[in-house]
Amino acid sequence: MHAPDQADLLTLLGTGLAVVDADLRVNWLNPALGEVLDVGPRTAVGQPLHALMREASLAAQLERCLLERRPFNLRGVVFGVARGREITADLSMQPLDDGRLLVEVHPLAPELSAAAGTPLSATLRGFAHEVKNPLAGLRGAAQLLERRVGDNDLRQLAGMVIAEADRLAALADGLLRHRGAARLGPVNVHELLERLEGLVGAEADALRVRHDYDPSLPDSVGDTDRLLQVLLNLTRNASEASATTITLRTRVEHGARLGERTVRAALRIDVIDDGPGVPDELRDSLFQPLVSGRPDGTGLGLALSREIALEHGGDLRFTSRPGETVFSLYLPMERHHE
Repeated sequence: MHAPDQADLLTLLGTGLAVVDADLRVNWLNPALGEVLDVGPRTAVGQPLHALMREASLAAQLERCLLERRPFNLRGVVFGVARGREITADLSMQPLDDGRLLVEVHPLAPELSAAAGTPLSATLRGFAHEVKNPLAGLRGAAQLLERRVGDNDLRQLAGMVIAEADRLAALADGLLRHRGAARLGPVNVHELLERLEGLVGAEADALRVRHDYDPSLPDSVGDTDRLLQVLLNLTRNASEASATTITLRTRVEHGARLGERTVRAALRIDVIDDGPGVPDELRDSLFQPLVSGRPDGTGLGLALSREIALEHGGDLRFTSRPGETVFSLYLPMERHHE
């Protein structure tokens, strides 16, 4: 059996892919996208992509990407397919060196839009599935260490690895079993941040942590494990971006705009780092799946983090300049009274 070449691998990918030419006509389409659009890959060749997706405004976006020669990402695009069905998907468009475009289509589960206000993409659910086996191996190795080492501090670190592996496995299970439904309960934000600080301090090359807390904040409502995952993603990104210090700040923001609504008050958790800042070319697509500023990055951490924030009825935003990047997690305080 011969090793698969690049074309074979692209054909086998579960991500929907298409290559379109300067006339916006399909030159190639893989089976995954053919299944989404309910069209055979060979039949699709030569047809305008926006016609297959029955979304006229898509043509303008494709033309803009071709003209400006830079990537574009679209969230929550609704388009029609055969038999009157509608699909909601995230789209990524990438110019190729030969003047054509590579288009990625990530369908979103429709039931999640209704249940949670924002769906987790198929990419992130696929990631949850793939991460379970490595986590099981990590947990088993940590258990062996915990049993065999005599040093109490090392046993405690092994126990922390086990606890984190269990938390991440539960997070992955939640994404797969509940398809994004959060398990809500009371959350003391400052206890959550203390737990975060303990995890950050246990890591190699630990960041220096400062506090700027509003002690009058009431408890919030949320999924503690998922919110901790958001904050861990932000602190680890800061560390990997060469930051040396982070400041954890809590505030109440009145009249906050969250999505299509304005809430009376929102809890805001800021993670502020002193790193070099977000590169200009990533600012418009930073929260998209598979977008990363590091060669070895997966581009999933921030995408998952923002999905979790939106799932809680909140948002995740950032401002950045060299020496100060602020990621702000917003959680509506009205939920506390619902």
